[in-house]
Amino acid sequence: MVEHADDDATTEPILRVDDLEVRYQDVIVGLSGVSLEVARGSIVAILGANGAGKTTLLRAVTGLLPVHRAKITRGQIVLDGRRIDGQSSTAIVRAGIAQVMEGRRIFGELTVDENLRTGGFTVRDKAATAATHAKVMGWFPKIAERRGQRAGFFSGGEQQMVAIGRALMAQPRLLVLDEPSLGLAPMVVEQIRQIIVDINAEGTSVLLVEQNASMALSIAHRAVVLENGRVAREGSADELRNDEKIKDLYLGMGTAGRRSYRDAREHYKATNAAAAARAGAAQVGDA
Repeated sequence: MVEHADDDATTEPILRVDDLEVRYQDVIVGLSGVSLEVARGSIVAILGANGAGKTTLLRAVTGLLPVHRAKITRGQIVLDGRRIDGQSSTAIVRAGIAQVMEGRRIFGELTVDENLRTGGFTVRDKAATAATHAKVMGWFPKIAERRGQRAGFFSGGEQQMVAIGRALMAQPRLLVLDEPSLGLAPMVVEQIRQIIVDINAEGTSVLLVEQNASMALSIAHRAVVLENGRVAREGSADELRNDEKIKDLYLGMGTAGRRSYRDAREHYKATNAAAAARAGAAQVGDA
């Protein structure tokens, strides 16, 4: 069994997001009042259903909002004491953030080594680049064996390893992962899970967006749940893993048994509406 990430990670945040609002095309609100911190050396998981704002948050952190005709309209993003909101994605990579996008987005026509070299283009120290390359090969022996082959012919799991390795070549202080287990077989998901733990153990902080809530909460120090572009719940991973509503909505293992996210959400909406109706009736009775 993989050991849980070290719970003694320092509390000084390497990333701080304060009261963030994001709008698409100046109209559609993607995030509203989102605040969170990633402690140095920690793993923070971002959970939520499709459309909750998870990917928008990552785009804001990595400077990719303009590509999607969106912008930050309120709040700030601070990396290691320095504001990065408004900076270009290239400047943010140089500042110490690297992202593995959903769907891997590797260069299929390039070899493993060529993909890795593209990830290290911001690093000018050749000795440091060579050391990082050797470390990546050690983390990913499967792709090390095929380093001269075109990555487009690899399996989904192997391509994900290439994508993570490419991001690590930038020597990031914060690694941002968007759905790293998406579409992968359970055995491969376990391998990716262990790789994230190992990377974090080497000192790299991780911001993890993942719909596989069970996997994410098993390795994270803290977690944040987004709903409709807002923070709905946050706390330690253990707290959220034992929260009945979280178990019902995201883990499929609440007291009511296994059911879909849609069914669980409708149940809680109905429960909240009934509670509000009872509270309203009580106020009328007291008047």
